[in-house]
Amino acid sequence: MKFTKTHKAAFAIATTAALLAACGGTTTDAAPTTASASADCSPASLQTLTAGKLTVATGQPAYSPWVADDKPESGNGFESAVAYAVAGQLGYAAADVTWVRTTFDGAITPGPKTFDFNLQQYTITDDRKKAVDFSSPYYTTPQTVVTAKGSKIEGKTTIADLKDAKLGAGVGTTAVDIITNQIGATPQVFNDNAAAVAALKNGQIDGIVVDLPTAFYLTAVEIENGVIVGQLPPSGSGDNFGLLLAKDSPLTACVSQAVDALTTDGTLAKLADTWLAASAGAPVLQ
Repeated sequence: MKFTKTHKAAFAIATTAALLAACGGTTTDAAPTTASASADCSPASLQTLTAGKLTVATGQPAYSPWVADDKPESGNGFESAVAYAVAGQLGYAAADVTWVRTTFDGAITPGPKTFDFNLQQYTITDDRKKAVDFSSPYYTTPQTVVTAKGSKIEGKTTIADLKDAKLGAGVGTTAVDIITNQIGATPQVFNDNAAAVAALKNGQIDGIVVDLPTAFYLTAVEIENGVIVGQLPPSGSGDNFGLLLAKDSPLTACVSQAVDALTTDGTLAKLADTWLAASAGAPVLQ
C-alpha cells in the first residue's frame, strides 16, 4: 500500500457490501443515466468550466485514505487516484486537472459550482439528486461506529446497546440519518469529522459514525486507543459513492460513462486494492 509515514497503520476496508458512508439522506440503487455510444465525450467537446481543463473538487482538508497528506494533486489516495483515472478516461492529461476545495455541505447546495465534479465520499441519495447530479457509483461502503478504549460503548455488540449513547456525525452526512433512524439515538452533529474526533477525545460524545475506510484510518492514526465497535448491518446494496456534479450538468452522462468503463475494466477495483485493504476487525452489529 502506498501510504506515507502518517499512514503506517493498517487500513481494513470493505470494497463491497453493506451500508453507509459519510453522507446524508435516503440511499437509492438507481444508476444515473450514462452517455450513449454516439455521445462525444472528448475534451474538445465537453462543456467544462475551463475549456480543455477539468476542475475537480475535494474537501478542506481532505483525509486519508481518500487523499494522502491532503495533496490531491499527487494522485495518492483512493479518491485522488479515482479522479485522475476518470480524467484519463475522458481524455485529459494529468496536467489538465485543476483542484479546488469546498465544504462537504456547501457542494450539495443548489446553484453554480466552482468545479466540474467533486469527490468527498458523497452517497447517492434521492434527496440530493433534487439539487445536484451524480455519476455512476465508484465505491460502495458500510457505515461503522468508532470509539476509544474505556468508553461506555466499547465492546457493545448490538444496535440496541447504542440507543442511549451519544453518537456524533458530520453535518449533512448520511451518518446523521443512520444514527436517528437505524440506531434510534439523537445524533450530535459537528461541522466535520475532525470536530467529531475532538469531541470524542474530550469525552463529549461516546462514539462517531463514519464510513468503514475512514473508521480504520481514525482508529489507526487519529484516535489514541481507538476501536471499531462494529459495522451497521447491510441495507439494500449499501451506500454508493458518486462523483457530484451541478444539477443537469452537461458532463454527467460522459462522467458516468467514464466511471462505468473504469468499473468494467477493473481499474476501480485495483485502486481500491491499492489504497483500501480487505475488511477485518469490524464485526457487524446485530
